[in-house]
Amino acid sequence: MFQKVLIAEDTDYMSSGIKIALENLEIPEIEYAQYCDEAYLKLKKAFLSNESFDLLISDLSFVDNFNVQKLASGEDLIKKAKELQPDLKVIVFSIEDKPYRIQHLCKELSVDAYVWKSIHGQKDLKRAIKAVNQNNFFITPKLSHSLRTIETFEITEYDVSLLKYLADGMDQREISKEFKDKKMKPSSVSSVEKRLKILKENFNANNPTQLVAITKDFGLI
Repeated sequence: MFQKVLIAEDTDYMSSGIKIALENLEIPEIEYAQYCDEAYLKLKKAFLSNESFDLLISDLSFVDNFNVQKLASGEDLIKKAKELQPDLKVIVFSIEDKPYRIQHLCKELSVDAYVWKSIHGQKDLKRAIKAVNQNNFFITPKLSHSLRTIETFEITEYDVSLLKYLADGMDQREISKEFKDKKMKPSSVSSVEKRLKILKENFNANNPTQLVAITKDFGLI
C-alpha cells in the first residue's frame, strides 16, 4: 500500500469522504493541503528532499483564496505535479462529470483514477486507491462512458445538423421537414428516428435531452 499520500481538498478532509475511504488502509503518512499552490509546494519540497509522495488525491474546483494563487484548479495542480514527478500516482475526486473534461484528465494528463463525488464516492475512492496501488486504472462505473472515443463512431455533417435542430427544440417531424427543405438526405421521419436511436446508443444517452447535453460536452454542437 502507499506510504505517503497528499490530499488537495478545499474542505476539511477530516470530515470528508476521503478520511473514511483512507481508514484501515494503513497508510503511514497522510498530508493535507487546502489550496493548489500549497499542495504543489508540499510536493516539490518532498521531491527535492528525496521524500516524495506516492499518491496525490485532488479535487478539481477550489474556493477563491484572498491570496492570489498561481494554480487555480486541480487540473493546473495535476499538470505541474506530473511535470515535477512523472511517476506520481494521481486520483481525481470531484463532482465534475463532463465527458470532455474527464477525457482530458485521463488521456492527456494521464491521471490514474477518476472518482465521482456521489453517493458511492467513498466506496469508489477506496476501490480506486487499491486499484492504483496495483498499477490498475479506475473510473467510477457510471462515468466509464466518458472515455468512449468519438473517433470509433463517424460523426457526419448530417449528424451535427440533426443534433443542432434537436438542441433548438425541434421534434423529429420538424427536423425531417428542415432536411427536405435543405435537400439533405435521408430526410424521412423514419430516417431521422433511426439516426437519433444510433446516436443515443453511441453516446449512452437515455433521451434526446441527455443526448444534446452529452454532445455539447464533446463540443459537437
